Amino acid sequence: MRGDLVRKLAARCLTTGLAVLAFVVLALTGATGWGLALAVAALAASAAEQRIRPSADLVAETALIAAAILVGYSRRLDDELNLALVATGLVLLGLVLLVGPLRTAGSLEIRAANLRVRAWTPMIADRLGTALLGLLAALALAAALALPAGVALAASLLVGAGAGAVALELARRRFRPRAGGGSVTAALRRHQPEFLLYFSAPPGSEYQVTMWLPYLERIGRPFLVVLREPEFLAPIAAATGAPVVYCPTLGAMDEALVPSLRVAFYVNHGAKNSHCVRFTQLTHIQLHHGDSDKAPSANPVSGIFDRIFVAGQAAIDRYARAGVQIPADKFVVVGRPQVESIEVRPEPARGLAHPTVLYTPTWTGHHADADYCSLPVADRLLRQLLERGATVILRAHPYTAQNPASARQLGRLTELLVADRARTGRQHVVGAAARELSLTECVNSADALVSDVSGVISDFLYSGKPYAVADMGDEGDRFVERFPLAGSGYVLRRDMSNVDEVLTALLDTDPLAEARWATRRRYLGDFPAESYAEAFLTAARRELAPAETLTASTPA
Repeated sequence: MRGDLVRKLAARCLTTGLAVLAFVVLALTGATGWGLALAVAALAASAAEQRIRPSADLVAETALIAAAILVGYSRRLDDELNLALVATGLVLLGLVLLVGPLRTAGSLEIRAANLRVRAWTPMIADRLGTALLGLLAALALAAALALPAGVALAASLLVGAGAGAVALELARRRFRPRAGGGSVTAALRRHQPEFLLYFSAPPGSEYQVTMWLPYLERIGRPFLVVLREPEFLAPIAAATGAPVVYCPTLGAMDEALVPSLRVAFYVNHGAKNSHCVRFTQLTHIQLHHGDSDKAPSANPVSGIFDRIFVAGQAAIDRYARAGVQIPADKFVVVGRPQVESIEVRPEPARGLAHPTVLYTPTWTGHHADADYCSLPVADRLLRQLLERGATVILRAHPYTAQNPASARQLGRLTELLVADRARTGRQHVVGAAARELSLTECVNSADALVSDVSGVISDFLYSGKPYAVADMGDEGDRFVERFPLAGSGYVLRRDMSNVDEVLTALLDTDPLAEARWATRRRYLGDFPAESYAEAFLTAARRELAPAETLTASTPA
């Protein structure tokens, strides 16, 4: 966070400073060549700032750079008054003033991927800022080469014509929209989706969707993914063949939710979920993006959904334990289909000489009561694992980097494991290598797990292998009461004073081996391993079945 702020401030200062310097050099000195070079450098800084701050307002800087380039151009041509340059300046002024509003208007348009339609207008509007910077760079080059002013005017008019066409189309869509929606709506009507996956979340959360896409595809019915943040469009579209639609406004959602839809699935409790729940003709189903004893897993907001698909009875009990009253008929136990590829070890493996241990610290959370992160105390844990000859897979939560302190702590642990790998040859998996592995691959490679309170434990539980849980609240006996899943694991105290005892149980004696199987059934359902995911698929298809089909299939 602090590093991101510094980066943004540095970009802002560099862009503004170079723009002012370029103008001063070209307007007040005779160093035309140096001034044009500074103008190009200012354009490069502006382009970099647009990537760092996509919503940056660069009107003043761009106007200064354009004025500087025109002054330099006039000097190169030795003209006191060049009408072509005057006309170029007017076109550039219009572009500088219009680019921002056109980008804003374009950002409010519906966009789609994996559909046989391209919404060109918002795409072009989004790139007008880059086009203007490119035009100014071309004019700086033309000035340096002393090309005729008509060349500059022609290039400016070309970009101006494109901006004008975009402005007219956006105005038409705003003031005279087509009945029944635009081209994206028409393409969705042809696609006839029966359900949608709705998603809104902070950056870096796309894993919440991608973990469910393979199972939604296996339902065997046409569907679409509705997004509320534009940065997710490309990565999620790359993960599925289903249409992916970005809806920036409620009006865009009205266009995307075509009449063929019957069910909406959700994977979190994002505030914008209410924008979709308002469509009362749909059945709204919460899937969650993991099963854990964390406080957010018993969010009272779950009550707004028509159905809550849960992995096992433990999830239902979790709501009751938190005092959240939800009618029993809203819950449907479907297992956790993502674990179907996890290899099960039916017999405990005790006394391993060189075990592989998966360590999965979670992040600090948005609120103090959801901070289960063990990174601050993990140094001693990892050193003890290394002393026992363990190979470590360090797979941190995707949000870890959002907290600078956590990022530093993770960096130190990574350095520790990299140094041990160089010294001993043990193939610890850290950093990018760990992120490239799926959770299933990590679980299948490990003999045991050390984790914070998180959904990783539920997934690992399916394997039957032992796990340890860090008690970061230093709650003692109350820890297992609050987080029952820890009762079948080995609890690490916050101060790591029992780390030797826990690692012995985890990697050698494993006295809780039998208890884990009962916990596994309670948390993950009692479904056959060979058809584990069918519980979810059957439940989803049941919700998609027309009412008359369900009535006909119900025995009298």
